[in-house]
Amino acid sequence: MKLARWRDPTGVEYVGEATDEGLVACARIGKGREGDAAVVNFARRGEAPLPIADPVAQNAVRLLAPIRRPPSIRDFYAFEQHVRTARAGRGLEMNPDWYELPVFYFSNPHTIIGPDDSVPYPATAALDYELEVAAVVGTDASNLEAAAALDAIVGYTVFNDFSARDLQRREMAMGLGPAKGKDFAGALGPVLVTPDELAGSRERPRAAMVARVNGDEWSRGDLADIHHSFGELVSYASRDSLVRSGDVIGSGTVGTGCILELSLTHGSSRYPWLRPGDVVELEVEGIGILRNRVAERRRA
Repeated sequence: MKLARWRDPTGVEYVGEATDEGLVACARIGKGREGDAAVVNFARRGEAPLPIADPVAQNAVRLLAPIRRPPSIRDFYAFEQHVRTARAGRGLEMNPDWYELPVFYFSNPHTIIGPDDSVPYPATAALDYELEVAAVVGTDASNLEAAAALDAIVGYTVFNDFSARDLQRREMAMGLGPAKGKDFAGALGPVLVTPDELAGSRERPRAAMVARVNGDEWSRGDLADIHHSFGELVSYASRDSLVRSGDVIGSGTVGTGCILELSLTHGSSRYPWLRPGDVVELEVEGIGILRNRVAERRRA
């Protein structure tokens, strides 16, 4: 099942199912976490309620992020190719602990944007996209084993973890994780799909992942290349802590899935940083295309 969230031309918001016939509304919702809860509840049940209206064409409404205000966002670092290339660019070998510890940072749940929203341009000269998949948790739980953690996942969506690389580089040199370098925008969408929509096994889903900038393919990978499974990610997140219904769990960047990695491998003239007006499309097989345009730089 593919669940969508949208706003009609009169400003009314709905949650429903994305089908070949169009968007089928199953509930009229308020703004904020009421809609998040509806999406999670429908996904947990594995079926949408009876429709409340006839299908509408997707181009007749405004798609919204399926989860707009998650309780938290934990973004992991789970693809070896990306980690190895990024560390090599800083003159570092792979840390053996990476294979044992699925590390993450906390992102900002208040700066989520959705399909076709503009990306605010932060104070940076090195704006980057990151091609990721995010899982959404459907229960409140602590200290989950990997199998139970996998069962706690109700769906997957595309995640673009936009980054200001120059700020990130300076901040992380002080020994903590990213701060303002990843504080301004993260995109989710276009829909939330239940786990059965993805190929492969539930434990190890497969999905081709592609990024395009202004229509040109820049990145390509596969979700199957993830080192730590999503069950392991959620399990680690819940250890001595709490995951909550609606929490977003990012996979981290797939190999080749960002400009930082591409420029280290092929040069910055071939893969320059994002500029105002650039259109970034992330496509994940079985989920869809998440498209965003970079806004103009903020005037001082």
